Amino acid sequence: MNVNEPIKINKPKNLGKYILIFVVIVLVLIVLVNCITVIPEGFIGVKYNLGKIRNSSLQPGAHFSLPFIEAIEKVDIREHVYETHQPAYTKDTQTVESIYVKVNYVYATGQIDSLIRTVGVGNVESTLIVPNLNSILKNTIGKYKAEELIQNRSIAQELVEDELREALNPYGVTITAVNLADIDFEDSFEQTIRDKVAAEQEALRVRNETAAKEEEARQKVIGAQAEADSKKLTADAEAYAISVIQAELSKSPEYIELQKIEKWNGEFPTVMGTTVNPFVTLNPWNSADEPAE
Repeated sequence: MNVNEPIKINKPKNLGKYILIFVVIVLVLIVLVNCITVIPEGFIGVKYNLGKIRNSSLQPGAHFSLPFIEAIEKVDIREHVYETHQPAYTKDTQTVESIYVKVNYVYATGQIDSLIRTVGVGNVESTLIVPNLNSILKNTIGKYKAEELIQNRSIAQELVEDELREALNPYGVTITAVNLADIDFEDSFEQTIRDKVAAEQEALRVRNETAAKEEEARQKVIGAQAEADSKKLTADAEAYAISVIQAELSKSPEYIELQKIEKWNGEFPTVMGTTVNPFVTLNPWNSADEPAE
């Protein structure tokens, strides 16, 4: 064999055909995979056919769409939260430097197709929530004086929520809650409010102390009156007893003798006599026992 002859490599037959078949299979698999869309829980699917909405209520699961003709868009129907800080002015021209607002909302599933056609799911906050919220919030805050706003924040919050819900419902956006989480006034006004609250608390303390003293004095008067009433009752009872005794004496003179016997302690008196000047025994010793002078 001539070493200078080139070595011939035998190529397998139909290699190009096998490669082509493999490429076609891969492409078919890719197309098939792209034709299947899996919608997770918390989402619904919107199917488009050549750009037009054909179905806007595809439920969670796997869904098939024709390649290059149909497409499926997943829409998050869980609750969304929009947060912002907005300035405002009260009725008495006090400056609210910042109101921290949280808006919770969801898409009405029965109006998804209308929402997509008119606004677009991705434009809900910038197109609907932001301008409506700003207008409603400023109008509502402007109805209250600064101190009234502090005292009635929950009422103002309900008003904002109701008006925003009414404004967005026709578009298929449902407001579930609005929270005026924080209202930040100017520092000078907040200090004035703190001073006023402190003064009111001190006035309340003084009023409570005064009321306590008044109650104590009232209780003393009640006690004194009760004591007087008690003494009067005692006196009335004694007077009644005396009147009964006197009535008995008038009926029976022997009654006084009976009283003497009942009260006698069994001892004889040291004073004896039947005349006006009775003889009183002052010295129990006899005269003979008296000491000599």
